Amino acid sequence: MKFGLFYELQLPRPLGDATWDPDAERRLFEEMFEQVELADTLGYDYVFFVEHHFLEEYAHSSAPEIALAALSRTTKRIRLGHGVIQMPPGMNHPVRVAERIAALDVVSGGRVEFGTGEGTSDSELDGFQVSRALKKSMWEEATRECVKMLSQTPYPGYEGEFFSMPQRNVIPKPLQKPHPPLWVAASRRETTLLAARFGIGSLGFGFETPEETAIRVEEYYRLIREECFPIGEAINPALLVLNQFMSAKTDEEAVRRSANGPGFFAYSLGYYSTTRGTQRDASGQALIERHRPGVTNIYQEFDALPQEEKDGRTQLREARLLTQEQIAAQEPESETARALFRAARSGSAIGSPATIRENIKRYEDAHLDVMVLNAQCGDRKHEHIMEAIELFGTQVLPEFRERHETTHRRWREQQLAGVEYPINSSV
Repeated sequence: MKFGLFYELQLPRPLGDATWDPDAERRLFEEMFEQVELADTLGYDYVFFVEHHFLEEYAHSSAPEIALAALSRTTKRIRLGHGVIQMPPGMNHPVRVAERIAALDVVSGGRVEFGTGEGTSDSELDGFQVSRALKKSMWEEATRECVKMLSQTPYPGYEGEFFSMPQRNVIPKPLQKPHPPLWVAASRRETTLLAARFGIGSLGFGFETPEETAIRVEEYYRLIREECFPIGEAINPALLVLNQFMSAKTDEEAVRRSANGPGFFAYSLGYYSTTRGTQRDASGQALIERHRPGVTNIYQEFDALPQEEKDGRTQLREARLLTQEQIAAQEPESETARALFRAARSGSAIGSPATIRENIKRYEDAHLDVMVLNAQCGDRKHEHIMEAIELFGTQVLPEFRERHETTHRRWREQQLAGVEYPINSSV
């Protein structure tokens, strides 16, 4: 496998106060820069940034292109990933997306990973007046045309359902030809299979297990070989899985340092997944307001939960006492609820280097291409994140990288034998 870091730029409000320290967001960005720059020197392959809007505390990464552009000048090797750009034209016009992607590819020396998505929370969709019922169709139309803008000279123009424009030559053009590798956010199995049919990488943000990963890998590569009709000018066959991450010298210390990170990540994600600015009450009549922009303290709500509810299922020691069948029996049936449940657990990448090595080897055995690690979340400390990045980068990553360049690359060649489409992939 290859490895990367994943950023939402979480910033919980202080307890008992609805406002942040005026310097809090600046420190958040500075600490992130230090973390990614360290990862770059240690040989991590990727960093992926989300794009979210209005999701206070959960994600302050509203302009990922700015963070990635800054990192393009202070790093040398690490690939710079959008995970993802929200593609509905009401949120990001396809021309502006193409221009930003190409410019970042130029200034970074061709290191961009072009992740796409359709948007999720009602707070964001409603804020930009994007229809939830139409967002998937918007994603497909905008992504297909954006790729043409990156690769065609001139772009011939378009009259579509969700946007239209005359013929123009969209400049600059990216260094990577015909365009940077394409990805799509795929927290559900159905989207992973859609990614295969479109010839794009699957950004698995549903905290998939090794067993689920093995099934998805097999089906994904079969579809790449047999049913692929690329949305772009080249395909990017690859599967990625997100994992919660914290490493220390002992398992117990890693769990302690992980603290409320995964729990708050899952709580705040669930909060914005289910909370609208206004909701109808049980009678379906009156509108009631739950989230108050700029006022509601989500971290205080989380902190007020019973301690066993916050961390009872996140303890590494508990997971070690249970079989995979027992763990699976605890999980909700709904795919969305299951992803939130897993996001709160101390999973396979929390522990000592030895424990993490043993756990993630199961993903390697499933032929996963990329694992990205979520270190910066909740109220974790910067110094602990830096130590975790260094421990993993020096004691775990090198052996996986070596096997990736030998065993896994051979396996990929076998899976892609006979595929006629151009391949543009960093995997």
